[in-house]
Amino acid sequence: MSNKIVAVVGRPNVGKSTLFNRVAGKRISITLDMPGVTRDRIYADVEWCGTEFTMIDTGGIELKSDDQMWKHIRRQAEIAVEIADVILFVVDGKQGILSDDYQIASYLRQTRKPVVVAVNKLDNPADTPYEFYDLGLGEPYGVSAEHNKGLGDVLDAVTDALGECQAEEEQEEGLKIAIVGKPNAGKSSLANKLLGVDRTIVSDIAGTTRDSIDSVLELNGKRYTIIDTAGMRKKKAVDEDVEYYSVMRALAAVQRADVVLIVIDAQTEITEQDVKICGYVHEQGKPSVIVMNKWDTIEKDTHTVLRFNKILENSLKFMEYYRAVYVSALTGKRVDKILAEAEAVYANANRRIPTGTLNDVLSDLLAVNEPPTKNGRRLKVYYITQTGVCQPTFVLFVNDETLMHFSYKRYLENGLRNAFDFGGTPIKLVLRTKNKEEEE
Repeated sequence: MSNKIVAVVGRPNVGKSTLFNRVAGKRISITLDMPGVTRDRIYADVEWCGTEFTMIDTGGIELKSDDQMWKHIRRQAEIAVEIADVILFVVDGKQGILSDDYQIASYLRQTRKPVVVAVNKLDNPADTPYEFYDLGLGEPYGVSAEHNKGLGDVLDAVTDALGECQAEEEQEEGLKIAIVGKPNAGKSSLANKLLGVDRTIVSDIAGTTRDSIDSVLELNGKRYTIIDTAGMRKKKAVDEDVEYYSVMRALAAVQRADVVLIVIDAQTEITEQDVKICGYVHEQGKPSVIVMNKWDTIEKDTHTVLRFNKILENSLKFMEYYRAVYVSALTGKRVDKILAEAEAVYANANRRIPTGTLNDVLSDLLAVNEPPTKNGRRLKVYYITQTGVCQPTFVLFVNDETLMHFSYKRYLENGLRNAFDFGGTPIKLVLRTKNKEEEE
């Protein structure tokens, strides 16, 4: 899932799902010539000209019906609009503008979000009827989703709108720090303590924070954006529409963050859900800090921190690079250490190692532990270079990628970590096979 969201909306039977499937590149939504088929949100990750976003297909908005099913569909579409960054409003070019289109357009204007109007079912998308300007949402774009015509112009308009949203968000944001964790782990209390002011609702009732909340903090000449998020429950425990989308927003917050604070309730040590949240952050390649909260409630002796560290090591074997701080958001103890840790792991995620230095380390690693053999052939590792940061990415050039055993790849990764400080951030090793001409 990308960090930008586009909601596809409109009244029933205007071809929203057909358009959605065309853009997604595969048949995801059911497309039948009857209203009410798409009832719940359907998602697809989309890339257009280098811009990635998540598109949500919604059910038709039926404004006049009191039927419970239509009320449910309408509410689902409204929630999708609430969380969207850009709205793609689909209307029927053959039928023209109906009264429901005007009412939906009025509702969308009130959201103050960018809206792109797609006039569907046109044989010639270039001949877009001028009447659709009357919706008051800017230039309408003619398309034929069924025949795959005109979609490029619509997607250009969508990505342009997303780009404007991104530019506004990035202006003066500073280091973006997302706070995630299970419900009631103390995320909002931690955000408030960092900010020094009660900006988010704090209570002992799980699920108080329903959406991601951005707050700007200036400290010692530096600027930070603190992103407080809703608690991330187990999937089977999420049964409310609003809560489902709150979790989706929390996941999106991770993707747009520079650093993620993973808050764990020290009273429960570390649970399966905590591990899953850590796993998601790891998969996104984000630098992170484990924040063991409510440390004031734990009875301690000289071995308490060591015991907790051992628990983390055993539970987070996939992210042995983790950095942890033990704090109390309630009392404020050690909270002042968190921003310094966030800065440190972000610096590590941006660390660049000269190619010469990398290959010196690689030579030492190959000398200490020779590459493996398979079916009588030995893996040859020619050289290594760094190709990216955040997450640090390294390319290993070898004679045959299939000869690389996962354990040896892990050995090389650990060797890089021992030689350079990548604490708090995942790194990626990519294999490239040199062709025969290059070998010669």
